[in-house]
Amino acid sequence: MRLLIAALVLVAAAAGGLYWLATPDALPADRLPDHVADPGNGRVMFDAGGCITCHKPGPDVAGADAGLPAGGAPLETPVGTFYPPNLTPDRETGIGGWSDADFVNAMTRGIAPGGVHLFPAFPYTSYRNMRMEDLIDLKAYLDSLTPVKNAAPPVDAPLGLLRVGLGLWQGLAFAEPAFAPDPDRSARWNRGAYLVNGPGHCGQCHTPRNALMVMDARRFLAGGPHPEGEGRVPSLRGLIARGKYKDADDLASALQYGELFGYDGLSSGGMGAVQTNLSKLPETDIKAIADYLASLQ
Repeated sequence: MRLLIAALVLVAAAAGGLYWLATPDALPADRLPDHVADPGNGRVMFDAGGCITCHKPGPDVAGADAGLPAGGAPLETPVGTFYPPNLTPDRETGIGGWSDADFVNAMTRGIAPGGVHLFPAFPYTSYRNMRMEDLIDLKAYLDSLTPVKNAAPPVDAPLGLLRVGLGLWQGLAFAEPAFAPDPDRSARWNRGAYLVNGPGHCGQCHTPRNALMVMDARRFLAGGPHPEGEGRVPSLRGLIARGKYKDADDLASALQYGELFGYDGLSSGGMGAVQTNLSKLPETDIKAIADYLASLQ
């Protein structure tokens, strides 16, 4: 009987622990900073993150402006097909009904309004590195766009990929500390590091993952299998030492102008959309990104 009681206690404790890990831990609205939103800076965050690349209108959105993040275009991955949602301020099918707190929770904690875990095809494990002020600005920019009525299709993934397990996965994925500026580096280097690690979410493609699909921090930006399941993504380390670029200024020119200035492979394939989005950033930000990437050994 004692053994049975002990076993039941262990099972109850384990179940309680799993429930605690799987329960969304949303940030309350009163924890947001007192900040006057700047849609102009939000547009910079939008371009740095390449939001339009994934959230572009799907093929079924008749007559939609291709420059609006109306969502619905399929994103193929090894675990299923995802359809990035509508980011325009339509209240029924977009994020028009979301509060700033809703948006910050989705971007930094992977929690949608209503306490639903979001699949990490949405790269919140990188966006959690963003400052809340920048996220509030991004929300203000999205709210300034023309609303588009478009409900993205549901996720097409195996039944075993249950949202209840995402809380456990997030506990592993969030184990690494969030980005913090390096006091021993310049302001420009830190700006570049922030843009790469936060809104740019470069690690999502350029960092290999372990068996649980968590990014391997020990090989950050070292390249690996393509997240969509075909081919490989190159390393972003040692770009100067390997002779890919002469120096940080050369890399900045590549990011800004791509193949227009003869930089092979930067305006085509998967990098084509990335380079197009980066070219819209202020030149100071492009040079900051180049400084940071050029420093990686």
